[in-house]
Amino acid sequence: MLFSVAMFFVGLAVLYFGAEYLVRGSSALAVSFGIRPLIVGMTIVSLATSMPELMVSLLAAWQGSSDIAVGNIVGSNVANIGLILGASALLAPLAVPRSLLKRELPFMIFVTVVLFVQSFDGYIGRGDGVVLLALLGLFMGYCIRYARSGGDANGADEVIVAGVSSRGRNAVYVIVGIVGLGLGAHWMVDSAVTIARAIGLSELFIGMTIVALGTSLPELAASLMSAAKGEMEISIGNVVGSNIFNIVFVLGVCPLIRPIAVEASVPKFELPFLLLFSVVLLVLCGRGLRIGRGKGAFLLLGYVAFIAALFL
Repeated sequence: MLFSVAMFFVGLAVLYFGAEYLVRGSSALAVSFGIRPLIVGMTIVSLATSMPELMVSLLAAWQGSSDIAVGNIVGSNVANIGLILGASALLAPLAVPRSLLKRELPFMIFVTVVLFVQSFDGYIGRGDGVVLLALLGLFMGYCIRYARSGGDANGADEVIVAGVSSRGRNAVYVIVGIVGLGLGAHWMVDSAVTIARAIGLSELFIGMTIVALGTSLPELAASLMSAAKGEMEISIGNVVGSNIFNIVFVLGVCPLIRPIAVEASVPKFELPFLLLFSVVLLVLCGRGLRIGRGKGAFLLLGYVAFIAALFL
């Protein structure tokens, strides 16, 4: 038990520094290539911070622990909206790009609805995985199409040229950050699951809370780092993109390895809550194109209510 507690904090430290390097490298690379920070947040950062969810869910699915595999994704997405965006907004109010409101957020809600429908028959099969991967292809196609910035901000070309010389160093930062995020999350999740099982909690509860929180910590660290550095588009883009990747990428790949059973309560409570929470986020973002501290506190309270409902 003491070893697990120690590994939890070691993982937390590695996770912190991994997020620091990932945000530093990815944001600098975005500038050097003229790519919009929002797109970087939804692709490079989101994919990197979704890797812990993929590894944990793949392992859980392979070992037959479907409750952990599904609970990890649903719980992570709720945590991304409530805990991560809420905490980031408390640290620094987040400006919401209009394109996010019109395209990316509705797409996030759409793939959540698709997952909700797929879960009704009690499992996510290979056919469901193929559908989700097809949606991943559509999303990546959109990101590639809109990757280049259309703005004509003064001095943009000079900034891009200045960043070319440091691309190699920034690429190393991204790689080191990804490795740190993966290792840190892995150590934290393993130790958290060991501690939770010693207390006698169910696998679904572990998946929805402790494992989901553990695999969401990369997004939390990356988003808080981005908010602190003023990279607001990366912060919110990371959360929205990660929620999309968690569904269409992680739950697209996992059932191809082995179909995933879905606990009966998931389409009755957890997924409807995630869908409602996603719609609430869309409404909040639409009011003033800004997530201020008041809205951040509201999102945090929503996450606490979700955890309390699971516990009770």
